[in-house]
Amino acid sequence: MSNEISPSPHLPAQKNIRHISLPPLAAFALALGMVLSTFIAAATWKDVRKRQEKNNIRITGSARERIVSDLIHWSAGVEATAADRTAAYVALKSGTDKVVAFLKGQGIKPEEIQAQSASVNEVFVTVNEDKVLPGTNVPLRTTKQVSKGFSAGQLITVSSTNVLLVEKSAREITALLEQGVDVTSNSPRYYYTRLGELKLKMLAEAAKDARGRAENILTSAGNTSVGKLVYADMGVININPANSTNTSNEGNNDTSSYEKDIITIVHAEYQVK
Repeated sequence: MSNEISPSPHLPAQKNIRHISLPPLAAFALALGMVLSTFIAAATWKDVRKRQEKNNIRITGSARERIVSDLIHWSAGVEATAADRTAAYVALKSGTDKVVAFLKGQGIKPEEIQAQSASVNEVFVTVNEDKVLPGTNVPLRTTKQVSKGFSAGQLITVSSTNVLLVEKSAREITALLEQGVDVTSNSPRYYYTRLGELKLKMLAEAAKDARGRAENILTSAGNTSVGKLVYADMGVININPANSTNTSNEGNNDTSSYEKDIITIVHAEYQVK
């Protein structure tokens, strides 16, 4: 009779379990990967739960207005020449008196006309002389300054709020050339004296334009609107001849034109809600 014991038909057969042994470095890499996976998952959940910050919109606004100069500065130069200093000054004074009389006759007020200091200078010309030294054929050139008389000059300036009248006089003053007066009309310079108060108005309009642009952009984007003003600064102010679009980083200040365009810039930043 055998002593072997047969397995029970009611008990499941036992499976052999294979044990895997990892090298130390591989085990460390596996553990590190599990830690990083857990960290990334936690960070992602935190970002999902975090409330998004409100965005801001930065915009530039501008305003333009046509202005007409209310002050004009103009000058005319008078010159005279003569053989001696006194005669040159007398001729200059005669010409200056005719210029002043002409301006007064045009309707310009005496207090708006000012004669600057007169100057009288001797005029020289360079003369070259070629001579041959005695007993030789060698030419010798000498140079000397020769007086040609005296030249006198004076500047007549006009500063007036009657811009059109002075502008007309500046064009017609050269009619005195027919009377023997050597007069030169310089280009007028035009100014606007109420620029300070106008700047405040223009800046307000530029700021309004900036907000309007921001509203148009956000309305087109949908489901957003302009919130509080976060930041604003004034850009350069350009004063250009009428219809000019010239700009510069330092700002323009045109004095050559009677009619001008003033352009103001405002940089603004608004909350988006």
